[in-house]
Amino acid sequence: MEISEKVAYLKGLAEGLALDTESKEGKLIAAIIDVLDEMSIRFEDIDDNLVDLEDGLDAVSDDLSEVEEALFEMDEDDDEDDTEYFETTCPVCEEEIVFDEDTLESGEIRCPNCGEKLEFDLSDLADAAEDDED
Repeated sequence: MEISEKVAYLKGLAEGLALDTESKEGKLIAAIIDVLDEMSIRFEDIDDNLVDLEDGLDAVSDDLSEVEEALFEMDEDDDEDDTEYFETTCPVCEEEIVFDEDTLESGEIRCPNCGEKLEFDLSDLADAAEDDED
């Protein structure tokens, strides 16, 4: 039985008892029943809004699934590329910079945030690689 049906039943009982709404007790019971009636109406509105919210959430979830699938496919395509990416922090603005192997080999990059020119000295890496081979 729904709350609104229960409140309607209580109203019927109160009317069937022919409560004297002029007495203190009758006024109290009538006021309680009125409050319960208002609460049941609000609960029905909340239930309706919840159903609408659930429908909207389902739609967003479906859209998110499609986006995830598209990103997963893009990630798989990127993995086939075998491009290696590197990260460093700009010493001026302290923002993180991501760059690829070609940029590393060029020996320099400009920070996209502050424009600072960063240079890479790869000779130390080449020397270390030669030492590892020996």
